[in-house]
Amino acid sequence: MGARDFLTKPLDVAEVSLRVRNLLETRYLHLQQKNQNQILEERVRERTADLDRQFRRLSALRTIEIAISSSTDLWVTLRIIVEQVAAQLEADAVSILLYDPHLLTLEYAAGSGFRSRAIEGSRVRLGEGIAGRAILDRELIVVHDIREVKDFERANLLAEENFTCYWGAPLVSKGEIKGLLEIFHRHHRKEDSAWLDFLKALAGQSAIAIDNAQLFERLKRSNTELMLAYDSTIEGWSRAMDLRDRETEGHTRRVTEMTLELAQLAGMSDAELVHVRRGALLHDMGKLGIPDGILLKPGKLTDEEWEIMRQHPKFAFDMLSPIAYLKTALDIPYCHHEKWDGTGYPRGLKGEQIPLAARLFAVADVWDALTSDRPYRPAWTKEQALEYIREQSGRHFDPNAVELFLQATKESR
Repeated sequence: MGARDFLTKPLDVAEVSLRVRNLLETRYLHLQQKNQNQILEERVRERTADLDRQFRRLSALRTIEIAISSSTDLWVTLRIIVEQVAAQLEADAVSILLYDPHLLTLEYAAGSGFRSRAIEGSRVRLGEGIAGRAILDRELIVVHDIREVKDFERANLLAEENFTCYWGAPLVSKGEIKGLLEIFHRHHRKEDSAWLDFLKALAGQSAIAIDNAQLFERLKRSNTELMLAYDSTIEGWSRAMDLRDRETEGHTRRVTEMTLELAQLAGMSDAELVHVRRGALLHDMGKLGIPDGILLKPGKLTDEEWEIMRQHPKFAFDMLSPIAYLKTALDIPYCHHEKWDGTGYPRGLKGEQIPLAARLFAVADVWDALTSDRPYRPAWTKEQALEYIREQSGRHFDPNAVELFLQATKESR
């Protein structure tokens, strides 16, 4: 059977030629369409990958931006930066060197991807090597083969890393150098303009994040130093009172320690204990307003003199209340002579009208006074003092404060 059996007879050569030509054209169009579809699909894949890459990079910048606004811990901020840079720039290793403006040096602060911890010994002077020059010139440095750089200042530290490519991006915020962001690759990488632009964007965001975290660290340190200065001033005032009235020297320190112990047993928070301590140290501050002739009188006071002496809690309030940071510490200086049954002074407060800190302090104050020698009487024995405090429960003292005191004294034996 041959081709002639499938063709109409008589054979029309022109018709056959036309049909063959149509078939070839259809085949060509089909192949052309297939090629175009493949090209289109490739472009779609490339565009999708590009959009995905841009999305991930924007997400990385957003992550660092969140760190700027929410993280106050410098080391957490550095860890976030290192993680994002390593992931988004597909870096083999990343390090951040922080700049010390006093020593004019860059020192290692954070990193990832290194085979050893040798990089942590990085310390580069301003203008020294490629890292130091990047900071001095405030320009991105790109080295495609650091093995050929003769003055690479940390070649010995990184000898086992087998790095080839290096990028050093200065971290600058508000015109001030904060450090250097370093990218390392173990194989040659040809970066495009988009990659370099993203590196610069990451460096910019990182510099802002580091600046904010360092600012918070400085504020926190300044606040701590200020609090220490405040407390030193308070302790100085307290010692001045003890020096003025040598009969009670050491009294303030002892009652402060005891009151803090009672406050802890009462469940006060650490923040509350700070105010309790300050108030206890300043409890007799008002006696600065009492004349020496009354305060240091060796014998008994007259009724008129007692009337003046009873004003010292009010004097303390008037002296200390204008000081903002001491307002929350006034409970003890102002109220430590109030009594549970309302017979105390200066305001005659009763029961829980008296602040808890002052109720606790009252027990410690009387205990220390009774068990200490005075010019007009010898110290009581501990048994006598304990018996008196038990008797005054519900009268002079808050019964709960007495129970805490008895618990504390029992545990200390």
